[in-house]
Amino acid sequence: MALSVLDLFSVGIGPSSSHTVGPMRAARLFAEGLRADGLLERVVRVRSELYGSLGATGHGHGSDKAVVLGLQGEDPETVDTDTADDQVRRAAEQGELLLAGIRPVPFDRSGDVVMHRRKSLPAHPNGMTFFACGEDGELLRERTYYSVGGGFVVDGDASGSDRVVQDSTEVPYPFTSGRQLLEHCRREGLSIAEVMLANEGSWRSEAETRDALLRIWGVMQECVENGCTRTEARLPGGLKVRRRAPALRARLREAEAADAAAPVRPASDPLQAMEWINLYALAVNEENASGGRIVTAPTNGAAGIIPAVLHYYARFIAGADENGVVEFLLTAAAVGILIKENASISGAEMGCQGEVGSACSMAAAGLCAVLGGSPEQVENAAEVGIEHNLGLTCDPVGGLVQIPCIERNAIASTKAINAARLAMHGDGEHKVSLDQVIKTMRETGNDMKIKYKETSRGGLAVNVVEC
Repeated sequence: MALSVLDLFSVGIGPSSSHTVGPMRAARLFAEGLRADGLLERVVRVRSELYGSLGATGHGHGSDKAVVLGLQGEDPETVDTDTADDQVRRAAEQGELLLAGIRPVPFDRSGDVVMHRRKSLPAHPNGMTFFACGEDGELLRERTYYSVGGGFVVDGDASGSDRVVQDSTEVPYPFTSGRQLLEHCRREGLSIAEVMLANEGSWRSEAETRDALLRIWGVMQECVENGCTRTEARLPGGLKVRRRAPALRARLREAEAADAAAPVRPASDPLQAMEWINLYALAVNEENASGGRIVTAPTNGAAGIIPAVLHYYARFIAGADENGVVEFLLTAAAVGILIKENASISGAEMGCQGEVGSACSMAAAGLCAVLGGSPEQVENAAEVGIEHNLGLTCDPVGGLVQIPCIERNAIASTKAINAARLAMHGDGEHKVSLDQVIKTMRETGNDMKIKYKETSRGGLAVNVVEC
């Protein structure tokens, strides 16, 4: 399967790429397949069953809501995040949903969206099956899909219009390992971003890729702004977690204003930049927890890391510009492709090392590139970023993407910056390769107990009282 930078960075809805975006896409695919194959008018009932991690933490992640929205034809990139909950509530209250946005069918939310907390499907922890029934209970179609992380969806045995088509596009510089990627760079005299840009040319023009990435950057910036201007004091959900981004930005701005107005310039705080990095990450992940518009980067649970490091670049690095933003995202995506192809970006498979670890590695690589790092130094930065997240568990309290997820993004953002700076002090030569660390992450994830992989059955999820 060929992967594009726009596969790794896509616009969606919070709070989870694998538990919200993926199920919405799968449900929409199922509904659109019924329409395309001429079955829609015969459907009188649709039932959805979610398994494994989707069933265990789906309520906290909004998986049931996402399925309803997807069945009604909504897409994660365009759904109105301000009215999404109202749409689901209205369908439940009226006992009816509009299948594919066209066909009204009876709907019982408790009976038609079933969450199996202890059952799993064989192919992946995030499995779901949809059933479309006609008159007298006739089964018109049954389809199984898997949400494999980052909003990516694959199907079981679909053969009609609802199948997931694997992209087999040929690219000029194919790579499945860091070693191959560096070989392309050395042989052709290209940076990692230039290799990626050449590959992206197999899908669209250079100008189109650039415009698309700058739109992604724009959504990231809007997300930070939205997270800093929300007026609700607490995040939705039973944990009642306080929002911190609005107050933190107000304090940082007040401090800056006071410093500017002081008759004698105060000594600068050497860690002032870290305060802003924390703010950017908190703002994004609080917005994600609220079900807002988000960029999967490469997942929603880790969506604050790359925007935070990009904001750091834009605010604190001299000479930062849009060309650097594009270079950053292309470079980060190359690392994300390596991780996805050789391990996983799914918390249900790898634990949080697959989400926060991957995003930290990607951000470290992107920053190192725009700081002037060689391809070897960029690979080193990526390796450092993921190596020091190995074994990180995914144990969301209450099944919500809040504790420890939000703070974890802030910590990983500063870790990514440190990894890039460490790599810049070297010449790119190092003992442990990125390929070896990705292999280790995969093996660690396979060895990890299921209770630490997005099921909320271990770790903080059982040791923190929900109240």
